Amino acid sequence: MDIDMRVAIVLAPILIAAGWAAFNIGAAALNQLQNFLNREA
Repeated sequence: MDIDMRVAIVLAPILIAAGWAAFNIGAAALNQLQNFLNREA
């Protein structure tokens, strides 16, 4: 299964951007969840 390099070149920045967005959203979501749990306690 030899992937075409052009496909990898096109998909790499998209995957990097998606991963970076998920990382940032995940961090914000965890922070918000912690704030909610601390407010409840």
